[in-house]
Amino acid sequence: MSNTALAPARPLHEAPQHGLPTDIVPTDRLFQGSQEILIGHNGNTYRLRITKNGKLILTK
Repeated sequence: MSNTALAPARPLHEAPQHGLPTDIVPTDRLFQGSQEILIGHNGNTYRLRITKNGKLILTK
């Protein structure tokens, strides 16, 4: 991994008009040292976790 400083992610209100993301958010920024995070979407809660093999699993 690189130790380069990352630019802050663009706020949602500044997203491009076509609706496609242009920034990549690294998992270390999302997880902040944790192995799983909860994501709220359309009234549902999803669990995103990093497996022992370093893969991502999203469950409802």
